[in-house]
Amino acid sequence: MKTFPASQLIINADGSAFHLHLKPEFLADKVILVGDQDRVNMVASFFDEGSIECDVQSREFHTITGKFQGKRISCISTGIGTDNCDIVMNEIDALANIDFATRTEKAEKRCLDIVRIGTCGGMQEDIPLGTFLVSQKSIGFDGVLAFYHDRDKIADVGFEQALVDFIGYPKKAAVPYVVAANPELVDRIARDDMMRGCTIAANGFYGPQGRVLRVDLAVPDINEKITAFRYEGQRITNYEMEGSCIAGLALHMGHRAMTVCCVIAQRKIEAANTDYKPRIKELVRTVLERI
Repeated sequence: MKTFPASQLIINADGSAFHLHLKPEFLADKVILVGDQDRVNMVASFFDEGSIECDVQSREFHTITGKFQGKRISCISTGIGTDNCDIVMNEIDALANIDFATRTEKAEKRCLDIVRIGTCGGMQEDIPLGTFLVSQKSIGFDGVLAFYHDRDKIADVGFEQALVDFIGYPKKAAVPYVVAANPELVDRIARDDMMRGCTIAANGFYGPQGRVLRVDLAVPDINEKITAFRYEGQRITNYEMEGSCIAGLALHMGHRAMTVCCVIAQRKIEAANTDYKPRIKELVRTVLERI
């Protein structure tokens, strides 16, 4: 049984996880992740009256645990980017599967259902603004998974190599990794009224998503190539910034995870919707009902 010293697992004086400031007893088995810390309050506004157990905030990490129609759910904000998601995924797994009193791995493991709800940019002309798009596969441009053992065992290496070759991917950039969402969770959330696709989790909002301001891109036509890419009947449908790390670490840790986003920008036709919050509220309610 593994033991975790203080340098590896930092526990605050009050017994909470270092960054999240969340104590083990306040983590539900059903977890919703959102990027925006203010969106946690919006998710919690749907919780049953009087059911909120905790409301904790530290930096960009905001957690509220309560119940929706009797289901116990934790909503946690990650902030922007896969680096933050590396923190959140490791700390919620520690809260679930490490005994904080003895610093030892628990013999009986908890499997969490983790759903990221976010916004994204569509990459294909037939994906309209407002679409709810589930990431059956996440493509990480961030490199986080390369720091963990046996990365290739959970990745679609053939998809990765085909994408690198097709794009002419920069040789000094982290090699993209491709990981699948949990199929049971995808079917439970998406049902027959959400689109399913393959999503790039970019490690930046501008250059890594093909946006050009004052600095030119290493691959100037990267978005045209991404849109045209096909692998075994699959195409890349959208950009977001967190899902790959969540999906990849969940596979390593034995949790079920997926990402679902509302399309608020259409990169192919250069359109965007800044008045998307009502649609996000609809997506949140739907996920809460199905998780």
